[in-house]
Amino acid sequence: MRVLLLLISCFLSLSVFSGEGDFHGSWQGVVMRAGQSMNKGTIVYVDFDVEDGVLSGYMREETYDTDYFAIKQIKGKREGDILKFEQTVIEDDKTAFRSKWCLYKGQFEYNEETGYLHGSFSSTDCGRVSGKIIMYQNDFEISKSAQSHATHSWFKGFVKDYNEGLNAPVIRKKERENFVFEPIFFDFDKSEIRDEHKAFLDRLIKVVKGHSDLRVQVTGHTDSEGTNGYNDGLSKRRAQAIINYFVENGLSADRLKFDFKGETDPAATNDTAEGRQRNRRVDFEFIQH
Repeated sequence: MRVLLLLISCFLSLSVFSGEGDFHGSWQGVVMRAGQSMNKGTIVYVDFDVEDGVLSGYMREETYDTDYFAIKQIKGKREGDILKFEQTVIEDDKTAFRSKWCLYKGQFEYNEETGYLHGSFSSTDCGRVSGKIIMYQNDFEISKSAQSHATHSWFKGFVKDYNEGLNAPVIRKKERENFVFEPIFFDFDKSEIRDEHKAFLDRLIKVVKGHSDLRVQVTGHTDSEGTNGYNDGLSKRRAQAIINYFVENGLSADRLKFDFKGETDPAATNDTAEGRQRNRRVDFEFIQH
């Protein structure tokens, strides 16, 4: 039995890594020398080809908002979850006067939780130059000509998303597809958010922030205790409490839609205490822009 469980565990580990964790393919991101902020780094595009543990491919580095670039051959090897690389030849480049493109060697490791490929490097021909690389997987063909096929319009968004703690696009897509809404329940005649619901609200914020085409509708409800007019106001206050929480935690107000229905749309019977609790709620729905 122990052997069987070990085999299953190994299979699952390999299955996970051979999905999002497969180095093979195209990646894009940023190269930062030691002490350099992410938004001041160099844009990088990489095409990895990993066969039988042997790495080959190309890296294209570009200076943001200029036509300066370098195309470098890379080689290396895969050792488990680590990909070791070395830039060997600069095939083509353009740079500013008295500047130089350096050759690097280092390693990459994939983070299954975030979807980012993190690398560290040192230079083989530029003295004490070192730093790190952060990339995410994307579907494109790297340009080996002087003219890049890609614009730099994605770069600022990438830096902003990463610094806000958002996962890579491949992970954000799965988070959205697999996200399950939960109602937020309230105490009788109250509109304060219970602490137990804040982890869910934080996950929802992260999903919406990760997709520029996504908004969320917030709808408040009550049980049938009290007058219709009072319950309309109470359901509005409950929805507003959620809106306020979202905005206070970084979600732009223009990504939110507000609604309230008082006691008119119960989720359960109002004849029992359990049913009335289920009706004292706020519901959510995704809306496409």
